Amino acid sequence: MTLDGVPDPVAAQVESVLRVLDRALPSGALLGASLYGSAVSGGLRPDSDLDLFGVLSRRLTDAEKGALVEGLVPLSWRRLRPAGWRPLELTLIVQGDVRPWRYPPRFDFQYGEWLRDALVAGDLAPWPAVNPDVAIQVTMVIARGRALAGSPPASLLDPVPYDDLVRAMRDELPPLLDDLDSDTRNVLLTLARVWATVATGELRSKDSAADWALARLDARHRPILELARGAYLGEANDASYDLVAARGAASAIVRHLNAALPPADASV
Repeated sequence: MTLDGVPDPVAAQVESVLRVLDRALPSGALLGASLYGSAVSGGLRPDSDLDLFGVLSRRLTDAEKGALVEGLVPLSWRRLRPAGWRPLELTLIVQGDVRPWRYPPRFDFQYGEWLRDALVAGDLAPWPAVNPDVAIQVTMVIARGRALAGSPPASLLDPVPYDDLVRAMRDELPPLLDDLDSDTRNVLLTLARVWATVATGELRSKDSAADWALARLDARHRPILELARGAYLGEANDASYDLVAARGAASAIVRHLNAALPPADASV
């Protein structure tokens, strides 16, 4: 498979995912599949997941979901995947759930390493019934996704209104903050990205959003975000975090974010 600007290991892994989709799903079920995120925006980092997004014509059966899990685990799990390959995040949504667009959205299936144990154990829907994050994913896929199979995303999906994009980011903040102590780097960088998006209307990479936020944060909160950014880029070791500093920086970012929200929405 040839993907301009995408490293060969990523292209080989994507091709393997497409083969799993082809085997697990019957003809006509998958309307389109796209690669998005850092792999297509020039921002692949040492710990970046490989983000894929698919649009379905109908909901999947448990047997179909089980076949996907069986096929994806050896392509994604660190203990089994080939050298140079990355953790996968695959999201599949039903076209009729998001077109015409309405909020809150939902997805029909998702694979990610944080879900692997539950999926392998037979819980084929270990997620809330509705998922605000789908609004963010759809926006990213339409804007920058690279079609891999079927129709391109812009022909399958309706654009997400900006108000719903902001609403989704706001709704995702409480569960995100709950993970601050256990997933400090990702939470701090995601908070910076939400702040930057709400303030500017632009979707940025995590390191670009961190740069934007660092120029606006008080000096006392910058070191912890600088550490998270450096670790994301593979330039620093963040084996341990000062959680008091992380909580302080997170609170400061949320305050700035609230100030950037329209008055009717300023309730994060």
